Amino acid sequence: MALPYPDENTPPLRGVYYPTEKDRASANWTKFFAFAGVPDYPTFAAKAEAEPDWFWTKLIAFLDIRFDTPFTQVRDMSPGIEHARWCVGGRMNMTVSLLDRHIAAGRGAHEAILWESEDGRTRRLTYAGLLQQTEELAAGLAAKGIGAGDVIGLFMPMIPETAVAFLAIARLGAIVLPLFSGFGENALATRLNDSGAVAVITAEETVRRGKISPMKATLDIALAQAPSVRHVVVAPTRKAVAMTAGRDMWWDAAIAPGASFPAVIVDADHPMMVIYTSGTTGKPKGAIHTHCGFTVKTGEDYILCYDFKPSERWAWMTDIGWLVGPIQIVATLLTGATLLLAEGGPDYPQPGRLWRMIEDYKLTMVGVSPTTVRVMRTHGDGEATRYDTSSLRAILSTGEPWDEATWIWLYENVLRQRGPIMNNIGGTEMGAILGTNVLYPHRPTSFFGPVPGTGADIVDDAGNSTAPGEVGELVMREACIGTTRGLWQDEERYIDGYWTRFPGIWTHGDWASRDKDGLWYVHGRSDDTIKLAGKRTGPSEIEALLLATGKVKDAAAVAIDDPIKGSAVVCAVVAAPDAPGEVELTPLLSSAITKGLGGPYKPRSILYVSDLPRTRNGKVMRRVIRSVLTGKPAGDVSSLINPEAVDELQAFVGKV
Repeated sequence: MALPYPDENTPPLRGVYYPTEKDRASANWTKFFAFAGVPDYPTFAAKAEAEPDWFWTKLIAFLDIRFDTPFTQVRDMSPGIEHARWCVGGRMNMTVSLLDRHIAAGRGAHEAILWESEDGRTRRLTYAGLLQQTEELAAGLAAKGIGAGDVIGLFMPMIPETAVAFLAIARLGAIVLPLFSGFGENALATRLNDSGAVAVITAEETVRRGKISPMKATLDIALAQAPSVRHVVVAPTRKAVAMTAGRDMWWDAAIAPGASFPAVIVDADHPMMVIYTSGTTGKPKGAIHTHCGFTVKTGEDYILCYDFKPSERWAWMTDIGWLVGPIQIVATLLTGATLLLAEGGPDYPQPGRLWRMIEDYKLTMVGVSPTTVRVMRTHGDGEATRYDTSSLRAILSTGEPWDEATWIWLYENVLRQRGPIMNNIGGTEMGAILGTNVLYPHRPTSFFGPVPGTGADIVDDAGNSTAPGEVGELVMREACIGTTRGLWQDEERYIDGYWTRFPGIWTHGDWASRDKDGLWYVHGRSDDTIKLAGKRTGPSEIEALLLATGKVKDAAAVAIDDPIKGSAVVCAVVAAPDAPGEVELTPLLSSAITKGLGGPYKPRSILYVSDLPRTRNGKVMRRVIRSVLTGKPAGDVSSLINPEAVDELQAFVGKV
């Protein structure tokens, strides 16, 4: 089933992009079908499900991923689905496919990296320049005794040196440890110690919204608790900092100018990166991504599902410490496209900075989170429509559920209805599980369905597939090449966290549902579930009703224990500038929820705050809100960009 096209009986739906025959003919999916020898998507999907080894082998060949030694078996399931082995017998290095391949094809002069600082400074790197700088840094690190298997922290702002450092570490066969640029010393020390990092590449400082944040000085404090770190490389950004003799070196001293450094060839499934995701309790979890796994899965997600082409010029304002940071580097370079790195925030110093960059750099795609768009929307329609966004052919999204009003606003005011909003959802542990398909239209906030090779399904508490309209747990029934190879030094937690609830099935931790047309929806984290009157509801449904009033800028709904009903709804909201006072606004918001979901969902309390606790990607941390309000430990909160929001919530403890 699929969303029907408009005709005399079916009017077009607002917020829906309907691909034309020309769109479908030029899509990468269509090129892949011709390459794989299948006529259309339904035929392909059935064959890929029945013959996963055929699919992965064809995909690797289509993406032109280079192996120094070809693999003899694309997938080995003998260790069990939890520990599937990939590209067995193959040897490679990811950077050969990302850099050397394009140089050999004569594309060395093509722009690889653009950069804009918050204060307007710019830089550019071609593919040839990026490869040269990568080799110089890799050679310099190798001269310090750093090599294959060593973990190297990457504590950097979004500057060109960050991409160079990421690639240089991978080229060495070493393991990248991305670290959020806003981490404090304790969060840094925890991850450096858990990973056993031997070196860190950092910068003097970074800036966001005009505020300077020290990085090298913060790292120095953390290193007093991280004895495994022997070397620190510092990229100069704004002003001199203290350097420790024998350990610290400036970037210029760390590189080997003019050096050639061929990629170190490693087993295809050799770890390339360990990236930590916050746990609800205890220490953060280190997901392990490999050379073949991360490259192939990123290619599937971006080149097929997001329809990336070598002509793309794009940006996704994020941080190297979140999965989107490494992904955007790999996706761009695997495709042969151009990436704009932008330091700072999307609405500073201009309220429409992100939209302005589309005009200035002729961007063809931008990536956003729903929360980012909600914030940008508060600056008004005029701030979006004042810029020329005609170069934009699509907008990408991931990370959290949408509300329909924000989706439609973005589609009409930024995309100007010229292309699709392409939605996917996944996680730090494995990339995308659900995605958009550019061959088909889809409703606002929805997904076309499972990303091929994941075996995505929605199940009830007994592990049975749910019927259309029923909310259930999002799972994967198949081994996927992009899934983490475990949790760093924590096998028990890996099995217990993902594989024990439904044995042999990956439990992702999101609620999802399907509609009658086969489109999929995500309703938030399953540990954020709100269950009232026998109905299980994702918080995004409640939040969408609040946002649709136009009286709040952002909202988060959480469930807390209730002695009579079992659970009660509490909403934390950021009021819009033109909203009435709390006395008038509270019944209006409460009424919007009960009209949409029924009387049992009437919130016990509506709390008014200046901001919600969120990550650098804009994702609202509902579990933190719930934990604070109920007086329970909030777990790992080191990834929050605005810890002051937690302090503000503390004032409501005991009052909800």
